[in-house]
Amino acid sequence: MKIMALTRYFPPEIGTASHLFYELCETLVQHGHQVTAVTGMPWYNLDTIDPKYLGRLYLKEQLNGIEVVRVADLPHLSHAWRVKLGHFSSPVSLALGGLLACKPDIIIFYSPPLLIGLTAHFLATKWNIPFVMNLQDLYPLCLADYGYPKPFIALLEKMELLIYAKSQFITVHSQGNKDYLLNYKSQLDKKVQVIHNWVDTHLITPGPKANAFSHAHNLNNDFIVSFAGTMGAGQGLNFVIDTAWLLREIKDLRFMLVGGGMEKEPLVEKAARKQLTNITFLPMQPKEIYPDILRASDICLSTLRKTLSAPAVPSKILSIMAAGKPVLASMPLHGDAPRLIQEAQCGMSLEPENPEALAEAIMKLYHGQELRERYGQNGRRYVEEHFSREACIRKYEALFQEAVKQRATRRQCNSGCT
Repeated sequence: MKIMALTRYFPPEIGTASHLFYELCETLVQHGHQVTAVTGMPWYNLDTIDPKYLGRLYLKEQLNGIEVVRVADLPHLSHAWRVKLGHFSSPVSLALGGLLACKPDIIIFYSPPLLIGLTAHFLATKWNIPFVMNLQDLYPLCLADYGYPKPFIALLEKMELLIYAKSQFITVHSQGNKDYLLNYKSQLDKKVQVIHNWVDTHLITPGPKANAFSHAHNLNNDFIVSFAGTMGAGQGLNFVIDTAWLLREIKDLRFMLVGGGMEKEPLVEKAARKQLTNITFLPMQPKEIYPDILRASDICLSTLRKTLSAPAVPSKILSIMAAGKPVLASMPLHGDAPRLIQEAQCGMSLEPENPEALAEAIMKLYHGQELRERYGQNGRRYVEEHFSREACIRKYEALFQEAVKQRATRRQCNSGCT
């Protein structure tokens, strides 16, 4: 089968969207499919950019068997503006990239940005093929949670409904996301499929706390509470600085925040104002180093703002579980992530943005080595049973085959009717 994947982010960029769609494409190639990834020129979460991408408007390359078509998007804007405006510009650049690629049998796109769905619809209509929406974040619900103007949200909701209507299938990564969609639009029932995001249990494994990363950053003798990932508005990390202040007298306890994002500088500035010496900020690290970050940690954080109503499961939770570390989740307690943590018995869930509650939970785990080990072992066992990469991607293959079959049946019906 010929498969086209539309995504704003792709390696060598670092992040959930980049890694998830790369692993999907890579595994599909290994299963004998022809895969084309249409994306932009690399820039997101990169300190340095390979010169072969600089100044290019268009580039086609091979990456581990995947044909990658790249089209430049907003190359001269600042990081913050590229993130914001890219929600509107990247669908246009991906449409151009799609037109420059060979016709596939099916298209899958990563949302957000939501409007890439319009790109998928445009290309699918041109070629008379089906497309599948891989829905990771519920837009524009997330934007409404951030307080965006209601007329803007209403316009996006109309586009959202159009994309839902035209998609052959919509994949979501949790039952809570499916329930939300069906409550929102019940006629989507047959379209919405739960296919969990996976974790590479061969790449991310339990390992020694003392490793190359911990040695490089002098972490070996400290109790490490880590957060690794994007530091954006949705993560609501401001209260973690307050927690670090509450625990500043615990001499061997250190907070480590690894990553980038629009909220990182305010966090760094706040920690400096409080003159905190028990918190370390590090830049985003390459994918191959990420397992050692988790192994060097004693507790791993996953946070979401209390105003977020979407039932998200941050992908970092699965990675933490795969590394055999306890999860400490500070997020709305009605979501799928706290339910997962409870079912797997792999950590603790707390009400969001509460520094005192986080400090109390950290100290419970600080003094509870047996509890930490039990949570870590439970998490590793759970992801091995439920979230392996191979099992999840086999479900995508079956879905693609069904989508192509349904489209062929529809064509036959239309031909017979005429």
